Amino acid sequence: MSKGKSGFLKRTAGLIISAVLFGGVAGITFNYVADTDGSGQYSNLFQEMGRALEADDSENEIIGNNEYDIKSDEDKKDDLSIPTTSLSNNSSYGNMDVSDIVEAVMPSVVSINVTAVSEYNFWYYGSQEYESEGSGSGIIIGKNDTELLIVTNNHVVDGAKTVNVCFVDGKSYDAVVKGTDSDNDVAIVVVRLEDLSKDTLSKIEIAKLGNSDGISVGEQVVAIGNALGYGQSVTTGIVSAKDRVISTNTTPLIQTDAAINPGNSGGALLNMKGEVIGINSSKYMSTEVEGMGYAIPVSKIESILDNLMNRKTRELVEDEGKRGYLGITCSTAGNASQYYDIFGGAEEAADTPAGVYVNEVTKGSPAYKAGLKEGNIITAFDGQTVSKANDLTNLLQYYEAGESVELNILVEKNDEYTERTIKVRLGSREDIVEH
Repeated sequence: MSKGKSGFLKRTAGLIISAVLFGGVAGITFNYVADTDGSGQYSNLFQEMGRALEADDSENEIIGNNEYDIKSDEDKKDDLSIPTTSLSNNSSYGNMDVSDIVEAVMPSVVSINVTAVSEYNFWYYGSQEYESEGSGSGIIIGKNDTELLIVTNNHVVDGAKTVNVCFVDGKSYDAVVKGTDSDNDVAIVVVRLEDLSKDTLSKIEIAKLGNSDGISVGEQVVAIGNALGYGQSVTTGIVSAKDRVISTNTTPLIQTDAAINPGNSGGALLNMKGEVIGINSSKYMSTEVEGMGYAIPVSKIESILDNLMNRKTRELVEDEGKRGYLGITCSTAGNASQYYDIFGGAEEAADTPAGVYVNEVTKGSPAYKAGLKEGNIITAFDGQTVSKANDLTNLLQYYEAGESVELNILVEKNDEYTERTIKVRLGSREDIVEH
């Protein structure tokens, strides 16, 4: 190997993908700090918690593609109607510049502030929890009869104890996480319409989603987000590449050289019509890399957003005696591979199916009665993907004992996995302890 090629590979090995969340600690699925001194040493933080959701029969006004009637401020105050951002009818579209887009779309972009409980597991020293704060961005993409619907990244709200949304008028409101998809790094946050003041309702708008499948490499784009937690800021660039595959997302991403900074997570990537084509998510960080930001293409995740927006919004079950329990001990499948020689040990960890590995099932527990066995891998809980042990633990905090849920599991036989669905009637902690 030539010296030049060796040097290139060494530099390439220094690239680390980073979730762009302000503060680098709160609510992140994983956040790698770049190697800034060339030492090759990195620090990583793992936060493993999720959010509970349940599908219901309500239908929401979906993802900003609806053509709402544009009404006067007085009309909006009376009926809580919110207009949809659109520049398509702007007669000066041909001469429109970035400032026109920003003026039109800024009412649709919000800042999100969270406090989160972070848990770190140390295999020889147990686990520790601490409370931390962080900031991100979000996009107003719809509403139903009672809620304003905002899309953001899962890593912005993952493990959030409290969520607060700040709108374009500078006013902040309490919010709730309605649904999350950790594989695609998206989440839906809601603010109750009855909580919003008439003044705020008169100033906010619902963003219009564009066709991310139709974008071209080299096309100009605009990014808006809560960079560094200082409030909304704007950057511009081009689409550098399409369908980029990185480890943090299941969906191939849009690559852009528009600056994507900490706090931009969940913000809008816009085409020159003022339409949202991407949800800003991550960036490469290295002393040798510039202009490699990534956004989730909206056209690829429409069905996911649809599902998340139509779930029942759940509240935390504060009384642990009423909280639902399965009756298992579990670990994250990949971690179990590395530390317990499951699936062949660390060498096979990368090939381990994502999910929650069942280490033990308590005899007589709800999981035992449903047929769950040691060695099974839980991949979904009540229709919600779980990829880490704490995803499952956190979801259970929003379900009461006595509720019935479906689990998607993988059953291994002869080095092959078969997917099954089982139904479990959750029990109480007291019932499980008695066994």
